[in-house]
Amino acid sequence: MSAPKIDIYTKFACPYCVRAKMLLSRKGVEFEEFDVTFGGDKREEMLKRAPEARTVPQIFIGDFHVGGSDDLAALEREGKLDALLGL
Repeated sequence: MSAPKIDIYTKFACPYCVRAKMLLSRKGVEFEEFDVTFGGDKREEMLKRAPEARTVPQIFIGDFHVGGSDDLAALEREGKLDALLGL
């Protein structure tokens, strides 16, 4: 089983973004980060993928929209994150 693609949309100096990236890094998985600080195409992409999203980070594991940093941490606490990450 190959690892799913992980995308994380962030903004500059966002502590929640840092926390989410640290958790993913501790898991040893690679992720692609998109900085939406100044809006642009990637922010529009984020909103198309998660129309209700108004905050960052917004995290996607494969086609699954995790949500934000708290949602990612909750998956870890519940023991569900490793399965999503293919670990």
